[in-house]
Amino acid sequence: MSKRSRRGGARNNKHAQGGGGFISSEQPDLETILDSTENPFLLVLDGVQDPHNLGACLRTADGAGVHAVIAPRNRAVAITESVMSLSCGAAEHVPFIRVVNIARTLEQLRDHGVHLVGTADGADSTSLYDIDFTGPIALVMGAEGKGLRRLTQESCDQVVRIPMQGKVDCLNVSVATGVCLYEAVRQRAQLKN
Repeated sequence: MSKRSRRGGARNNKHAQGGGGFISSEQPDLETILDSTENPFLLVLDGVQDPHNLGACLRTADGAGVHAVIAPRNRAVAITESVMSLSCGAAEHVPFIRVVNIARTLEQLRDHGVHLVGTADGADSTSLYDIDFTGPIALVMGAEGKGLRRLTQESCDQVVRIPMQGKVDCLNVSVATGVCLYEAVRQRAQLKN
């Protein structure tokens, strides 16, 4: 028995998925997660293509206690050996759900009472620190360089920005994901106390 198999919940690397990704027969589907989770905490990645960014996002999602990471099947990186390595084991523990249509999936989340919070740079969006993350929430992050696609952004209930104090106007997607997820963690921890 391999070291990975003994840990439980490991990806089944014998079943390659289209696009070079890996699947696990133990992965729950989105509907199961939504039905079995009292206060869902989800991360949606809209077209992240860099394996380093996906690995870092999965690692942060695991640390933050995210119930699932959702990404499109097309025009986005899948779970590859590189992503597995870069996630430092998180890819084996956080459900990674690839969907055909992000906008339709966001509608499904909304139907389950999940509040959709997208991120975008710009003066017309609300500060991250002015949002309530204590209820059922899906944080929606955009792709490297492009950010959220128009339809994805329009599907969100709110759009937030990370206040930037320096000269650069945005953060790398994996860093921005960490900032946003841990603001949610901070608020959700206060709710429990």
